Amino acid sequence: MKQVINLNIYSPSASSTSKNAPCNISTLCDPNQCVSANSKCAYTYPYVSNDTITSGILVEDVLHLITDDDQSKAIEAQITFGCGQNETGIFLGGDASNGLLGLGLNDISVPSTLARQGLVPNSFSMCFGPDGTGRISFGEIMEAQTKEKHHSPLSHRSKLSLLNIENDDGKLEFYAIFDSGTSYTNLRDPYYTFISESFNSYVTEKRHLSDSQIPFEYCYDLSANQNVYAFPLINLTMKGGDQYVLTNPTVKLYSTQSGGYVYCLALLQSGDLNIIGQNFMTGYRIVLNREKMVLGWEESNCE
Repeated sequence: MKQVINLNIYSPSASSTSKNAPCNISTLCDPNQCVSANSKCAYTYPYVSNDTITSGILVEDVLHLITDDDQSKAIEAQITFGCGQNETGIFLGGDASNGLLGLGLNDISVPSTLARQGLVPNSFSMCFGPDGTGRISFGEIMEAQTKEKHHSPLSHRSKLSLLNIENDDGKLEFYAIFDSGTSYTNLRDPYYTFISESFNSYVTEKRHLSDSQIPFEYCYDLSANQNVYAFPLINLTMKGGDQYVLTNPTVKLYSTQSGGYVYCLALLQSGDLNIIGQNFMTGYRIVLNREKMVLGWEESNCE
């Protein structure tokens, strides 16, 4: 049974359990404003998107969780997070309107905090269902490697995953960040063009003309009565040799330019970082075991 929770803007003054984080809690704290131990921890933090920065103060409060078992036991965890006061870039356009949940490897991220408090192992999973639903579970570890459950080592140096792609013309190898906060996958060249041109070579529909209203380059016209379409499979080979098959790398959109529907390879060209976005994780339960630095995945509808 699904429960509807109404969200409100977080206000430290409205929370009876909120308190300012001490200035020595993190290197994020601006040392110029830490004049005493009682000073507020002011931070400024850039996001991966261009010109996107959040600044504010770090606070401590209680995160309410329940165990994912028959008991559904309530758990209260003291966590540290940023109370944003000034935002720039994509945050001004409504992205992450309810905030961002920090899942990084630093000491004050939520998974690190829960593990340090002995509540769960230092691992978590995210699931992205085909219908847009999803869930996150802290402490979940994918132990056994089977035909359905796959593993790939993560790079300790860059916290990235190594992938390779191939077609009849050859193979390319690259590192990429798995980022659930990015809706669509971004790849820089030559990886972007390699995948896009390979995909394009197998498509039978007519290529859609350049459309300023659509952010994707490789789109294809659908006929008036065409409700379904076939698309070529894209397989990524992870470090360790396991296959990561994209369940649906496309998106269906309405084009005001042509007055009809098109489907697009939902892949954007990046100028710098390779980011595996949420759309390339759809249909999978992704497990990040931070203790062993292993990425795991298995097909799931997130029920």
